[in-house]
Amino acid sequence: MKLSEVNPELRRAYRFMRTTPVSNPLLLRLMQRLTPLMPDARAPQGATLEKVRFGDADGVRVYTPSGGGSGAALLWIHGGGLVIGAAAMDDRRCFAIAEELGVVVVSAEYRLAPQHPFPLPLDDCLDAWDWLQQNAAARGIDPRRVAVGGQSAGGGLAAALAQRLHDRGGVQPVAQWLFCPMLDDRTAANRELDAVRHIVWHNRSNRTGWSAYLGTAGAAEVPDYAVPSRRTDLTGLPPAWIGTGDIDLFHDENKAYAERLTADGVPTTFDVVSGGPHAFESLGAGADVSVAYLSRAHRWLRERLG
Repeated sequence: MKLSEVNPELRRAYRFMRTTPVSNPLLLRLMQRLTPLMPDARAPQGATLEKVRFGDADGVRVYTPSGGGSGAALLWIHGGGLVIGAAAMDDRRCFAIAEELGVVVVSAEYRLAPQHPFPLPLDDCLDAWDWLQQNAAARGIDPRRVAVGGQSAGGGLAAALAQRLHDRGGVQPVAQWLFCPMLDDRTAANRELDAVRHIVWHNRSNRTGWSAYLGTAGAAEVPDYAVPSRRTDLTGLPPAWIGTGDIDLFHDENKAYAERLTADGVPTTFDVVSGGPHAFESLGAGADVSVAYLSRAHRWLRERLG
């Protein structure tokens, strides 16, 4: 993929960008060890960051906006292809969401594959949801005004969590907010996509991530909730916002999932940015196209949270 295919407003951010080297076992282990050591971001004046430890995955990070919030909350799940990442890497983003929308943001820590394959990372996200629900009243949160969301692998886990909560019953998320979500292992199994060399996250890295999580990518059958796009009936899931760039590896699977949600009666917004590579709203955050994209996303979530 050539830089000329990237949106002109984003080219500077991606000029020297390389793909994430998760296919190299040594570099993968190094990234897994280093990412949790990231320093905490500075909280905006009046806002707070709290780390709450529980379970096997170190619990959650809680971002409370100045003023305490409006009674709504977001459970956020970080990205990293299911094999890297930590909640701390999204500190600035979570603070920005908390302040702009006036909501408490709870960011889930989850264990990483291949050391911890499916269902353990999803179990950790479910534990985070349950913790939020159990502690909502004490923190001034209405448990029925909580959305789930995430970016990339985190978006895929948020979609899987919404499915699992639907089938379990009880209080449901008011919305699912999915940024370039990693939804379908069959993309990774399509070797023709290897030649495209997508920016930031290409299909060989994608195959590494899915194989670490599932054991293999593109198997004839997968367990329930392991791969969101494999679910046949999407009826009754929460309203969805799905955003991506049209040159993101995940564009086609994101579009297909949005279309299937709509066909099954789920109110769905699909927001596509021309020339947007993977995670462009983070890596090119200062660009006008990213600012406008996030503004639309935040407006949608604000309406869902009331």
